[in-house]
Amino acid sequence: MKKSEKQKGKEKVAVRKEQYKMVGIAAAILVLVIAVIVIYFVFVVPPVVVAAGDTVNVTYTLMFDNKTVYQTNVNTSPFTFTVGSGQVLPGFDAAVRGMKVNEEKTVMILADQGYVYNPDLVAIVPKSLFQENQTIYPGEKAYFQSNTGGVIPVVVLNVTDAGVAVDGNNPLVGQNLTFDIKIDSIQKGSSGSTATVTP
Repeated sequence: MKKSEKQKGKEKVAVRKEQYKMVGIAAAILVLVIAVIVIYFVFVVPPVVVAAGDTVNVTYTLMFDNKTVYQTNVNTSPFTFTVGSGQVLPGFDAAVRGMKVNEEKTVMILADQGYVYNPDLVAIVPKSLFQENQTIYPGEKAYFQSNTGGVIPVVVLNVTDAGVAVDGNNPLVGQNLTFDIKIDSIQKGSSGSTATVTP
């Protein structure tokens, strides 16, 4: 009887060895399949990156040198623009090129590459453009409607008998600007294909 118990023990060991061998083969096959998939997506299918002509949705935070937040669209709607169309500052446009969906980047745009002062945006307008009996102060913000129906924000510079001197330049003129940028989606300009983040 001892012999048969020994035989049974040997059989159990042999079965276990065979099971371990099968598990090892299955693990090796799984690793090989994962490696092939990774190689395929890294080398064969290049990731979608932002290029000129693409329409992108971005989430951003705009800050000054001291990290004071001036503007952000985090937790609101993404900002949409077409790369290379001149809709945004050239430094912002350049920063998003080459980025992928869900990629984040911080970029600093120096004052000389940011908003540029335009002396043509300083003008004297008649007081009649303001509300009657309104006291107008230097530094006050005012909003005028353009010929195309858009809103033009201005800052009052001075009030004289000749009229009201206003400045329509962006208040960020002369400032170094830091943007935290995240690409939410890319719609390719030529093919129309889209890469999107799924929340």
